[in-house]
Amino acid sequence: MSARWLPAFLDALAAERGAAQNTLQSYARDLQDFAGWLAARNGDFASASRDDVEAYLVHCDAQGLAKATRARRLSSIKQLYRFTFEEGLRGDNPAVQVTGPGREKRLPKTLSVDEVDRLLDAAETHGRTPADRLRNTCLMQLLYATGMRVSELVGLPVSSARGDPRMLLIRGKGGKERMVPLSPPARAALALWLTQRDETEDTARSAGAAASPFLFPSRSKDGHLTRHAFYMLIKDIAVAGGVSPAKVTPHTLRHAFATHLLERGADLRAIQTFLGHADVSTTEIYTHVLEDRLRELVLDHHPLAKDAS
Repeated sequence: MSARWLPAFLDALAAERGAAQNTLQSYARDLQDFAGWLAARNGDFASASRDDVEAYLVHCDAQGLAKATRARRLSSIKQLYRFTFEEGLRGDNPAVQVTGPGREKRLPKTLSVDEVDRLLDAAETHGRTPADRLRNTCLMQLLYATGMRVSELVGLPVSSARGDPRMLLIRGKGGKERMVPLSPPARAALALWLTQRDETEDTARSAGAAASPFLFPSRSKDGHLTRHAFYMLIKDIAVAGGVSPAKVTPHTLRHAFATHLLERGADLRAIQTFLGHADVSTTEIYTHVLEDRLRELVLDHHPLAKDAS
């Protein structure tokens, strides 16, 4: 009977919270690992006790899993048992009092303004065809101008780009929508790519192909450029721009967007809105970028910081 708990839990996440497919897959992987560990001890979700949950966390630690991974797995287990308790599948919640390892707040890796400029310049010349180069330029300009998550970028509907928009409507985690302003270079790149995209789509439709609803269509099963394809693309652009590819991912461009705004005095609440963070505490990690600037300000201008002459 408890074998059906996981599918029911995932269905509830999708229906009630609008959880994205990536989120559902993450929950499924974590909970399947826990189920496998229980099965090896002749147990299952229905029979697991608090001791079992804690022993599983010890097992994860012994495997060398990172603190963040262990914290995420415990969160998945807690969510499952909260669901089973609320649905009356279990009369108790064996994970409710289990404390996890916590999560380390690591400072996000970011890029300098010069490095971003080199990436944007390289995108304009990187690609086999003029259409590829227009698409690559649009992708990079939009990513840096908005701080979108890569899944939000590659899945953008073409309808959001119509009419030379000053603001871009982005559908984020849980289906939540937010508006982010576009910079003039991003708007220009978007207009050029949209013209090229529509010409290509018109040619494809005349040959019998169905119209694509996506700004960046592709032949993938999802119908749009995949996250993996863009990840590989951005590495190639980094090499072309003379930036270490080890430093460059779609997420570091998102971090650069937030970091550079904050360096120039943007309000933390505004950055929270642009990034689509549910809690401003998530955004506060970017305040590390101010430390060097503030330290320099004090050393340069505070009278007691001056050496006596």
